[in-house]
Amino acid sequence: MPPADTSLSNLQLVQSRSLSMLVQQEIERMILDGEIGAGEWLNESALSQRFNISRGPVREAFRTLEELGLVRQEKNRGVFVREVSVEEADQIYDLREALDELIGRQVATRATPAQLAILRALIGEMDAAARDDVSAYYALNLRFHDRLAEFADNPKLLTIYRRLIKELHLFRLRGLAQDEGSRKSTAEHRAMMRALEAGNADAAGRTFKAHVVASRHRMYKAYGLEKSG
Repeated sequence: MPPADTSLSNLQLVQSRSLSMLVQQEIERMILDGEIGAGEWLNESALSQRFNISRGPVREAFRTLEELGLVRQEKNRGVFVREVSVEEADQIYDLREALDELIGRQVATRATPAQLAILRALIGEMDAAARDDVSAYYALNLRFHDRLAEFADNPKLLTIYRRLIKELHLFRLRGLAQDEGSRKSTAEHRAMMRALEAGNADAAGRTFKAHVVASRHRMYKAYGLEKSG
């Protein structure tokens, strides 16, 4: 009996993993863009037909999305987009206050002129979107904060930060859509940018943390709640 072709089996494994990764990224995009809402059932059969693939990669994508905190699997019911409670969101904001303060301090001392130019350009785009396109503003806002976390040059921090941001996306979109939240948020971004351009780590840490505090208050206002304590 001839030996198994390990090179072929390895190739098939890589192809399978690559496919499930692509599926996972597309479903994640659909969730973050609001095409699939919080609490909505993810139809495995419909998704496999949409992507014209077998159900295996879709199931693997579901497992990864569950690890990322974006979906939950219920026995005998299926997979659903997670609904993050206000209490859980508040806990995440606690973590974000500390992480954003750290990001501000690190970026203030490490950012290159090219990186600062990227951040300034994003703020300019947010200014334009804040006037009449909340959805576009939200996407730019996510990109701005992701760039900041990236420019902190700490891969572990970036991984944790990205997960937290994804879990908060529904809350933040709702908060930005009310009471001119996007314009207020942009003004806070400009204060953060001034601290970065000055290379002032202390000021950057303060303004970054203050921005998260204000974002939390917008979340509470959107839900008609009062912050206790």
